[in-house]
Amino acid sequence: MNAGTRHYATVTAAYWGFTLTDGALRMLVLLHFYKLGYSPFTLAFLFLLYEAAGILANLIGGWLATRYGIARMLAVGLATQICGFLLLSALSPEWSATLSVAWVVIAQGVCGVAKDLTKTASKSAIKLTAGSASGQLFKWVAFFTGSKNAMKGVGFFLGGVLLQALGFQASLWLMSALLACVLIAVVTSVPPLMGKSRASKSARELFAKNQGINLLAAARVALFGARDVWFVVGVPVFLYASGWTFSMVGAFLALWTIGYGMVQAFAPALVKRSTDGLSREVPAARAWSAVLAVVPAVLAALVYAQVPHLEWVVVAGLGLFGFAFAVNSSVHSYLVLAYAGSEKAAEDVGFYYAANALGRFLGTLMSGLLYQWGGIGWSLIGSALMLAACWAVTLMLPTHMPPAARLNPPEGSTRP
Repeated sequence: MNAGTRHYATVTAAYWGFTLTDGALRMLVLLHFYKLGYSPFTLAFLFLLYEAAGILANLIGGWLATRYGIARMLAVGLATQICGFLLLSALSPEWSATLSVAWVVIAQGVCGVAKDLTKTASKSAIKLTAGSASGQLFKWVAFFTGSKNAMKGVGFFLGGVLLQALGFQASLWLMSALLACVLIAVVTSVPPLMGKSRASKSARELFAKNQGINLLAAARVALFGARDVWFVVGVPVFLYASGWTFSMVGAFLALWTIGYGMVQAFAPALVKRSTDGLSREVPAARAWSAVLAVVPAVLAALVYAQVPHLEWVVVAGLGLFGFAFAVNSSVHSYLVLAYAGSEKAAEDVGFYYAANALGRFLGTLMSGLLYQWGGIGWSLIGSALMLAACWAVTLMLPTHMPPAARLNPPEGSTRP
């Protein structure tokens, strides 16, 4: 195994460990506070700072990874997650509801920073280790992203098991210990200067990305907002209101996430390769965005038509949505690295995932509001409108590689 492949494997394994505990954390918080009697909208509110923190964390994380090296920022992300877990474990059942919610929101914000620092560093490492061949880059990005989401689904299940077996506090302590082992492996195995380069010296330079990165970031806001606008609150509450038990809802979300991750991993088989890395991949992004936009629009029409067994219609539609969304997300994850310049890959990826975090934040907020105002129908209409905007933006994506993306690898990089 050459150095590039070894470092890719190490970073991927580290992110698996992180994502496993991150998925478990979401289920721990969701189930624990649901058992305490919190409303669905309050449960969504607990995650708002988690999502909002990612916007700034991605921007700063990309800049810091460029200046100090990807491995160092990966280590900082893991250490921050451990701090968030320990902070959350200090929650006392004797506190008032207001204090408890405030404490959890702050702890979740710390974990949100950790998540996006770790993700930005990990995704940037792929640009430096996959080499210049678009086929290999797409495959490595797809496997990384797909396996990560499948691991998150396993984490959802793990969170429920840990909560039942160990309780809230002990589960957080155990996950902190697991992440400490992952942190040691990263510090001892990944070159500390990998990805280190000249960072942007001003905010203007940081935000002045190439056209492909800017447009893809805008599309990403709409894409992930369209998912979370009905996935975070709308679907779980709708299914629960339709007679499902909470364990059934949790199991379904876990299976959906695992299946979504598996489709992401196999996405390269569904998209034809091009020698330049863009001429076929960009049209694929446009086509899959159009297909995806149709799904929630049709589902919204079925909701207002009051078809029988509506909850199963929504479940089936969510399956179709997950398939098309997984391919879209995988193509986008490849394209950001194809457009990114090698010298500042971490900054480019950080800027892109800041847009990703903004989309999740807006989707989470609107999920609660739209469902409260108009039920699952309004949530689906909101999703369809966001996806129409995503498709419109992809029509403007360039189909030629920017010169910056073909620069020599930066200091500390290890290409095979």
